[in-house]
Amino acid sequence: MAHWLLKSEPTAYSWDQMLADKKTVWSGIRNYAARLHLRAMKKGDECFFYHSNKGLEIVGIVKIIKEAYQDPTTTDEAWVAVDIAPVKTLKKPVSLDQIKAEKSLAEMALIRISRLSTQPVTDNEWKTIMKMAGEK
Repeated sequence: MAHWLLKSEPTAYSWDQMLADKKTVWSGIRNYAARLHLRAMKKGDECFFYHSNKGLEIVGIVKIIKEAYQDPTTTDEAWVAVDIAPVKTLKKPVSLDQIKAEKSLAEMALIRISRLSTQPVTDNEWKTIMKMAGEK
């Protein structure tokens, strides 16, 4: 199982809204690298849900419940979406400052390619962040 990080501005779509909706379409992505990541996601993969611009922290975990399909927000067949559902709220949100301060996360895509809205997370990065969040 692969791990990912999905970024959303809380004013556009927040973790609280994700919990209320119980599932959503992750659509509207118009970056070529992010599109490759969306296409690589498999049902059951888990993703960190990151509040960008305001908050700047990982707040929860979602899972992929439907693999890549035609993005319903465009007629251009090149763009895809996935469906996600919440798994859990992290015990302690993990801030961008905390991530930057953790030397073992120096190569994390969130730091290196900060503008990318959908990005991979290595197994070691996942374990480290889960520990920082007070999770098993």
